[in-house]
Amino acid sequence: QVQVVESGGGLVQPGGSLRLSCAASGSILWINTMAWYRQAPGKQRELVAQITGSGTTNYTDSVKGRFTISRDNAKNTVYLQMNSLKPEDTALYYCACNAVDLSRGTYRAYDYRGQGTQVTVSS
Repeated sequence: QVQVVESGGGLVQPGGSLRLSCAASGSILWINTMAWYRQAPGKQRELVAQITGSGTTNYTDSVKGRFTISRDNAKNTVYLQMNSLKPEDTALYYCACNAVDLSRGTYRAYDYRGQGTQVTVSS
């Protein structure tokens, strides 16, 4: 099975920075797209940023110029560097990956998601 574990969340003041990490482990053959989502209380889950296996990135408009997604394919890890944080960035941040899991006995890719890490931006 594939496990996805996020880390790096916490409490930060407005204007501050945080770096989130997400590591996928297990019987992974390869990972296609990796992405960060967030969900604030009372709001729908939102795709924050995603990165393909070839490195193409995409961001939601509200974080463009402030957040940077990157990945280390050798470590099956994706990062989210968050700068100039705002109170409206407060949310539970989830990592997701589309991966081929050898233990399933197929080359079909499935989506896997972690439990999330809380980011709170407050003075």
